[in-house]
Amino acid sequence: MTLMTGLRARALDRQKLEQLADLLAVGVAASLPWSTSATGILIVLWLLALLPTLDVAALRRELESAAGGLPVLLWALAAIGMLWTDVAWSDRLGGLGGFNKLLVIPLLLMQFRRSVRGIWVFYGFFAAVFVLLLLSWALVLIPGLPWQGKGAGIPVKDYILQSTEFTICAFVLLGLAFEHGQVGRWRSVAGLVAFAGLFLANIFFVITGRTILLVIPVLAFLLGWRRFGWKGILGAGALGCIVGATVWLTSPYLRERMDVSVNELQAYEASDAYNSTGLHLEFLKKSLSFVETAPLIGHGTGSIPEQFRNAANGQAGSSSVASVNPHNQIFAVAIQLGSIGAAVLVAMWIAHYMLFRGGGLTAWIGVVIVVQNVVGSLFNSHLFDFTQGWLYMFGVGVAGGMALRERDARLAAQSMAKP
Repeated sequence: MTLMTGLRARALDRQKLEQLADLLAVGVAASLPWSTSATGILIVLWLLALLPTLDVAALRRELESAAGGLPVLLWALAAIGMLWTDVAWSDRLGGLGGFNKLLVIPLLLMQFRRSVRGIWVFYGFFAAVFVLLLLSWALVLIPGLPWQGKGAGIPVKDYILQSTEFTICAFVLLGLAFEHGQVGRWRSVAGLVAFAGLFLANIFFVITGRTILLVIPVLAFLLGWRRFGWKGILGAGALGCIVGATVWLTSPYLRERMDVSVNELQAYEASDAYNSTGLHLEFLKKSLSFVETAPLIGHGTGSIPEQFRNAANGQAGSSSVASVNPHNQIFAVAIQLGSIGAAVLVAMWIAHYMLFRGGGLTAWIGVVIVVQNVVGSLFNSHLFDFTQGWLYMFGVGVAGGMALRERDARLAAQSMAKP
C-alpha cells in the first residue's frame, strides 16, 4: 500500500513538473519579442523543470530522427571544431556558444510530442507580438507620447526582429484564414485577413528590414502552392503584383528605403564606400575567400573574428572593417566547420521543413518559421543571434512536437480502424 502511494505521488509530481515546463515554454515565447534577460531566465527555469521529466526512450527516438538528431550533430561538429582552430580558448567557447541552443530542439520535440499544451506557446507568442504591434502603431500615430521606445515605430529591440515577428504572425493568420474559408466561415476570414493586414502594413509603411521584403513573396508563393498548387502560385503572383504596386505608390517610406539601398550599392561599386549595403557585400566576399582556404573542415570553431581581423589589416573603406559576423548563416558555419558543417546545416533545414509537409495549421506554422529563417539567413546569421535563434529553436521544437503528436494520433486511429 505504501509503495502504491509512493508511486502515485511520484506520478503526480512528474505531471506537475511537465505542466510547469509547458507553462515556462509559454513564458519563453511571450518574452521573446520583449526582453532578452527575461527570455534567458525563463529558458533556464524551463530546463530545470523539464530535465527531471525526461523519458530516455522518448528522447532517444527524437535523437535518432533527422529533425532532432541533425541539430545535435551540428553542435557536436562545432565542439570538435574547437580542436583545430588557431584562437584562444575563450574565443573557441564563444564560437561554440552560437551552436549551444541547437541542443534544445530534441528536448522540445519530445516535450510537445507528449503534451497537449503546445498551442499555448503560440498563443503566448502571438499575444506578445500583438501588443508590440499596437505599441508600434501608437508610436507612429501619437508622436507626442512621453515614451518613444527605440525609435520611430520600434518599441523594443530592433527593426529586423520586429519585422520578422510581424511577418510570421501575418502569414500564420493568412494560413488560418484559408482554413476557415474552406468551411465557409467568411466573417472569420475577413477578420483574419484584416488582422494580418495590420502586421503587413506596419512592415510596408512604418519600419522594415530589407531581408523581410524577400521573405514575404517567398511565403506568399509557398502559401499559394500549398493551398492550390500551380494555380495558387499564379494567383499569389498576380495578387502580389497588385499589392506591390499599390504599396510602392502609397508608401514613401518603402520607396526611400529602396532608394537608399540602390544608392549605397552604386557608391560601393564606384569607390568601395563605407555603407550598410557595401559592408554586407564585403563581408560575403571575404567569407567566400575564407571558405576557399579551408573548404572541407573550415578554420575551426570561434575563428570568424580572427579571419576578418586578418583580412582587414592594411585595407581602406569597407574593406577595413573587421566583422565578427559574416551576415550569412551558411558562411557562419562553413568558415568554422567547412563544407561538412554547411552540409549538415542545410540537411537540418530540409529535415525541419519535411517535418511539416502535412496539412493543417500546425504544419503551416512550422513551415513559416523554417522558411523565414532560411531566407533571412541568406543575409544574416540568425541561428547565432540570441532572439532570432531562440525563436527558431522554440518555433520548430514546439510546432514539430505538435506535428509528431498529430501524426502519432493519425497512425493510432488507422491502426484501431483495421479489422
